Amino acid sequence: MDETDTALLHLLAENARTPVATLARKLGLARSTVQARIDRLEARGVIAGYALRLGESAGRAAIRATVLLTLEPRATATVLTRLKAMSGVEAAHTASGRFDMILSLAARSTAELDDTLDRIGALDGVRGSESLIHLSTRIDRRN
Repeated sequence: MDETDTALLHLLAENARTPVATLARKLGLARSTVQARIDRLEARGVIAGYALRLGESAGRAAIRATVLLTLEPRATATVLTRLKAMSGVEAAHTASGRFDMILSLAARSTAELDDTLDRIGALDGVRGSESLIHLSTRIDRRN
């Protein structure tokens, strides 16, 4: 990947629906060159796909939280299997440091979030947790 690919990815991250002709104009390249670069980035797996991001008015879960988990030794696989079955768990990351796992949760109400937190805390292998409720989003660069 070179600087042009990086610039192209930045433009696509801002708006993946930008026409190739517009991308080409912004990059100072021929349309066919930009299309070839996009095709190459897709083939190499750098661009894994394009997705729809729903806004708050689309009924997306309004309450979000980050949960930091401490696990029993060798419990990661078992806990992950159970977390995959919970619809409120959007992402799970293993971590280094004081906590073993970081979860991203979404819920439509505080009652739903409370229920999800209770179910996580009751899982075999979860030694402890700390929950951080998101109040407002100031920067969001997720695709």
